[in-house]
Amino acid sequence: MTCGTLLAPVPAQAATAGAATTGAPPTVEEQRLDLAVPQEILRRSGFDAVAPEFARELRAAGSYRQAGRLVDREGARLWRRAVDRAQGRGPSGGDLSRDDDRPLYWARLGMTRELRGWEPGFALDARGRAALLDRLERTSRGQDSIDFGARTKGVKRVLVTGFDPFTLDRDIRISNPSGATALALDGTVIRTADGPARVETAVFPVRWDDFAAGTVERALRPVLPKVDLFTTVSQGRVGRIDVERFNGAWRGGFPDNDDLSRTETVPVSDPASQPQWTATTLPYRAITAADTGRFPVYDHTSVTEIPAGQSAPVVREDGPTAGSTARAGGGGDYLSNEIAYRATLLRDRLGLKVPGGHVHTPVLEFGAGNTDPSTGTVTDPEFLRNRRDIVAQIRAIVGVAAAAPRG
Repeated sequence: MTCGTLLAPVPAQAATAGAATTGAPPTVEEQRLDLAVPQEILRRSGFDAVAPEFARELRAAGSYRQAGRLVDREGARLWRRAVDRAQGRGPSGGDLSRDDDRPLYWARLGMTRELRGWEPGFALDARGRAALLDRLERTSRGQDSIDFGARTKGVKRVLVTGFDPFTLDRDIRISNPSGATALALDGTVIRTADGPARVETAVFPVRWDDFAAGTVERALRPVLPKVDLFTTVSQGRVGRIDVERFNGAWRGGFPDNDDLSRTETVPVSDPASQPQWTATTLPYRAITAADTGRFPVYDHTSVTEIPAGQSAPVVREDGPTAGSTARAGGGGDYLSNEIAYRATLLRDRLGLKVPGGHVHTPVLEFGAGNTDPSTGTVTDPEFLRNRRDIVAQIRAIVGVAAAAPRG
């Protein structure tokens, strides 16, 4: 993935000469950084110096333009470093496994906390700070640097997305295998039965408001017309992989990484034309029939709907009925379902026939003697094996999907 970026235009009145601007307090998500586990993960990966170095450079920025260039450069640098580490390039930085997605997550939060609290020597209003934070989020997630290069005959283009860790108040040690998959696959070529497939990836936050602000559409709209296949990926159920057949236009309210809840219809542009359901166009029959790894793979068709003319939700195992109102897609009513809904709705609104949908990985579990977060360690052999096997199986599924006949 190439990482050349251009700074977004400076908002009007974002930065002017004048007195220093008071920074904002850290978010709920950023406050978890001070706990012992995130500090250990950063230290044992060598990512503990990322935020302090970024803070020192911020203090030296004498203008908004300089700060923008810094954010651009260091956000992209963090993404490249995490990808390189996962793919075995450069020093490991510590004894934590290279395939770990957590150093990227916690290092990014360290950077956003520094930027949020930064008090520059020039006036900086809330819009200007928000624009810098947005730029840091996008560059450090690989969202704006998806680049397949010139099209090569016989090489398919595949887009894969992952997520940050979540449910951190339940277990602060948690990793997300979808994020680990994104780091492992970015910029790689998969050899398939139908020839090579070039993979580009990005990672998304587990925050309702970012999705409402259009982060998915902004990242994917320029890319989907150029790809031959896409799949959003997230962590799902224990011991199984699901190809989610249907996605629903409903948010169920489970708290996100900032402990915010949203219970509503998925907010999109042009809601008047918004469907209650979208469907996968991934080759689910080929995927479920293939031997891709140790976890069973299912064509998951269950949804929760309010049937037309009724008021109570019901679970249907064979997909939605005509005129029904969504209450949960196959991927549930959280952000896994929502990214699938948004990506496939974008596919449909762009009039694309490209195969695309959502794959749920197994829950990444710690070893049997390491399940208590209050006494457990941040890693163990079973945890490492589980993550390694999940990433390998998602890679194999992408290969099967890329090689499957269209139509």
